[in-house]
Amino acid sequence: MADLPRLQYPSTRTVPQVDDYHGTPVPDPYRWLEDDNAPETAKWVSRQNAVTEQWLQALPWRPALRDRITALVDYPRVGRPLARAGWLLIPRNSGLQNQNVWYVQRGLEGPAEVLLDPNAMSPDGTTRIGVLAIDRTGQFVAYSISRAGSDWQEIRVRSLDTRTDLDDRVEWVKVSDIAWHGRGFYYSRYPEPTEHALSGVNERHQVWYHTLGTAQADDRLVYDDAEHAKRFHIVRTTRDERFAVLSISDRGEGRDGEALHVMDLTHSAPTFQPVWTDFDDHFDVIDHVDGELVVFTTHAAPNGRVVRIAPQRPSPEHWTTIIAEQPEPLQDVVMGGGRLFATSLVDVTSRVRCCNPDGAELREIALPGLGTVEGFDGEADASHVFFTYTSFTAPPSIHRLHVITGEHSLFERPALPFDPAQFETHQHFAISADGTRVPMFVVHRRGLVRDGRNPTLLYGYGGFNITLGPQFSAARVAFLEQGGVFVQANLRGGGEYGEAWHQAGMKTRKQNVFDDAIACAEWLIANGYTTSDRLAMQGGSNGGLLVGALMTQRPDLFAVALPAVGVLDMLRFHHFTIGWNWIADYGSSDDPEEFRVLHAYSPLHNVRDGVRYPATLVTTGDHDDRVVPAHSFKFIARLQVAHAGDAPVLIRVETQSGHGASSLTKAIAELTDVYAFLFENLGVAPRFDAA
Repeated sequence: MADLPRLQYPSTRTVPQVDDYHGTPVPDPYRWLEDDNAPETAKWVSRQNAVTEQWLQALPWRPALRDRITALVDYPRVGRPLARAGWLLIPRNSGLQNQNVWYVQRGLEGPAEVLLDPNAMSPDGTTRIGVLAIDRTGQFVAYSISRAGSDWQEIRVRSLDTRTDLDDRVEWVKVSDIAWHGRGFYYSRYPEPTEHALSGVNERHQVWYHTLGTAQADDRLVYDDAEHAKRFHIVRTTRDERFAVLSISDRGEGRDGEALHVMDLTHSAPTFQPVWTDFDDHFDVIDHVDGELVVFTTHAAPNGRVVRIAPQRPSPEHWTTIIAEQPEPLQDVVMGGGRLFATSLVDVTSRVRCCNPDGAELREIALPGLGTVEGFDGEADASHVFFTYTSFTAPPSIHRLHVITGEHSLFERPALPFDPAQFETHQHFAISADGTRVPMFVVHRRGLVRDGRNPTLLYGYGGFNITLGPQFSAARVAFLEQGGVFVQANLRGGGEYGEAWHQAGMKTRKQNVFDDAIACAEWLIANGYTTSDRLAMQGGSNGGLLVGALMTQRPDLFAVALPAVGVLDMLRFHHFTIGWNWIADYGSSDDPEEFRVLHAYSPLHNVRDGVRYPATLVTTGDHDDRVVPAHSFKFIARLQVAHAGDAPVLIRVETQSGHGASSLTKAIAELTDVYAFLFENLGVAPRFDAA
């Protein structure tokens, strides 16, 4: 292996901060690192980055690894078209562009022209396009942009005919859709902060209406709930713009569902009327048919069902079920061409049924294979809709489906600079501590020998009802072609098996998630894939919490830990930016019982002096205003003091990036360093001449 420099970690000063949680004193000696704008914190970050860079520079094959990853991701890519009012908006990337470029054309045959190129909006390529919405007339597209990885967005409007922006600018937007109605749109924002009120910028989420050609100062306030400052309020309009639908969440109070209000915009003085006011179940309005809302809900159906609700008679006894709950969870339901397309999950792979508006099933859509599909939405009179299919060994391909016949054809598939047929995927199941059957996908070179020595990377998330389905990664090939085994575990807390699976990994049941991951790791060892000294664990955000919990609970089980943008201080997460939103999944240290559970697994608070921890590379971004970098700063400071082994425990802080890399250039640089760290600490000497 490489001749590496002797590590000398930067010293981190401590402060005598001790907090009292329901009678339990908890020290917080690195509290000062929470101020990521302080000059002292900036100097600390610079010193940490310098130590990490010195260590990585000593790896002689690091430049070749970067070249290999760059070559693997350098191929033309296309996203699913957005079809509206006769236009097709299609995102494309020539290969190494930092951001996708949006092209526009009239129908399938029209010439494609550049509509939006975010690469030209900033010199470092970190400006990104978020939401796009075409108005009903087909004259304008409203779009949001964010800078340097921030969650804050600005909405602009561009003419589809002239390809130029209007003067309209809408700022301080976060957690928002763009919902057209007439000559303007609804959006969600926070009040503009004053110099002395920056801490309140993530409170009092409001709904506004912007009229084209006017200043934001003239926008009309549509909905404001000053009594519940930590609720989200998101508005969408039905495709014909008859109804505006307001979805309200109260996650800051620990409730994981949505309330639903609706406004009939045909009325002379429309106002929002409540349809559902509790926050215990999920509701998503798909569209409307004959004046009734078509709604996906988990109410009385943990795996989801579709009902029709008349706004004037919203109580459940008046609902009509049109797609009943099934043993397999409904993942997504959309309307396109006057049909309902219902996507279910069968052991974490997609199945799609096409139904009439009354719910009568017409057919199951034949898919290219066992993988993940998205799309099928379209206008009411559309004859065709688009969908995307992908798997671990198939890059995202775009398909065009005939709504009436169910037949589909390939619209576009990328040409890869490698052969994905070299690799294969298998699904296995581990048994968790309480007997629960936990699925995982295992990806590797064809013909892999299970000799117990394969370098293995276990990836997981396990939270927020998010499903980790089969997904393609060209960059991952840089690991697989060196004999690596990639494993994606589908842990409780996610949405893989419906709401019951989600709730089994929430709040006081969060330990189930960690037990599931441990069971998967032990299964891989018992079945001859790897050993603990050749096993790594990786995850980001809530998955970063997963890695932090695993390495503190079972430091013997893994050789490498890779927590990215992780939630690592479970006692104070709700005090930073939008962190209160996660109380619905985690609970809160303000509650005595939930504090006990959080304190028991919080990674920051469970690092023990004198323990040999896995080689650890913590990654974060200096502009992460979702999971603030203080989580990572405090965790690595504590780990560097406590760690008794020789394995490196380092942090890599990316600049001008937020909750993940803000550009392809930055993503390649970070992936290079993560894989370089992984190879060195799993005992892999990569060779790229044979790749």
